[in-house]
Amino acid sequence: MSEPNDKKPWASYFNYFTEVEEHFQKARGTSLFLFSPLDWALIESWKNAGVPLEAVLRGIDVAFENWRAKRSRAQMVNSLAFCTQPVMLEAQRMADAGTDRLSGKPREKESLFATEDLRRFIERNACAIRATGISDFEPVAAALDQMNSHIAELASDPEKLEQRLTVQEQKLVALARSRQTDEQALATRIQLDSQLGPYRNKMTAPQIAMLESQFLERVLLENARLPRLSLFYLN
Repeated sequence: MSEPNDKKPWASYFNYFTEVEEHFQKARGTSLFLFSPLDWALIESWKNAGVPLEAVLRGIDVAFENWRAKRSRAQMVNSLAFCTQPVMLEAQRMADAGTDRLSGKPREKESLFATEDLRRFIERNACAIRATGISDFEPVAAALDQMNSHIAELASDPEKLEQRLTVQEQKLVALARSRQTDEQALATRIQLDSQLGPYRNKMTAPQIAMLESQFLERVLLENARLPRLSLFYLN
């Protein structure tokens, strides 16, 4: 991935996951802290909801400032979900102020990724899909091959490429879900409830629904050893 600069407003957009992870670790003061599947799903839900990256970073800071201001801190912050309310408040403030600097909306279309980086990313994902040995997934791998045959053209329009990749990922999720057993689905749901339980009262019903959806899809693909196709995972 090419280095970001002021002339490439998409840089922060596609660095969304990394930026949030690094900022949370810095605010927490522990660089070795690892995000859980719930944390990654929460980031993805914010990204898909159009929450500006700047709002997420500010919200993390506010959450930790509030936590450190308390006289009694019996428990360490062990999940990004702890920051949900401050993040949403910051997003609302930015929306009220008409600020959308880091929401990922491009000011102009331009090449953000090196063509060869994109080619390798898509080829690697197609190989990973075929490595499962499951023929049901082959149409998605073939679609990725087709994209690579036109990668020079697609590289000039990251938005269009991301849309195509999202369509294929949705197909992959549907195929993986059709192969999931009831026992596997139940185990994932239990895992979700265990991790999300302490934070449900900090979120609205729509936020919880979106987070649950992202979590279930993420774990579904991980268990099936299938890759994420979005450009957000190009690193």
